[in-house]
Amino acid sequence: QVQLVESGGGSVQAGGSLRLSCVASGYTDNIACMGWFRQAPGKEREGVATINTRGPFTYYAESVEGRFTISQDSTSNTLYLEMNSLKPEDTANYYCAAGRPGRQCWRLSPDDYNVFGQGTQVTVSS
Repeated sequence: QVQLVESGGGSVQAGGSLRLSCVASGYTDNIACMGWFRQAPGKEREGVATINTRGPFTYYAESVEGRFTISQDSTSNTLYLEMNSLKPEDTANYYCAAGRPGRQCWRLSPDDYNVFGQGTQVTVSS
């Protein structure tokens, strides 16, 4: 079983930056995709960015392309999300997730992920 713990959320003004971290523990050897998802009040959970853990492939939602960067440190089992030029519409609870075996990382679909962390809140004020 994999456990995921996020940190790094907070409140910033529009244009600011935040860096989210997610530490994975447990059996992580067979996880091919890791991702960040977010959910705002009254909205469905949506994919933000995903990464193929076995290669240099990253995928982004159109709304964050060019502003957010997903990366990983395999030695410490840590997933990161660097968020720059934040906008009020980025306000949400952000979740780290581990992908189901055999799924495609590029889909950015929550259905392809079966383990989520508890989430960390990001609030961007105008």
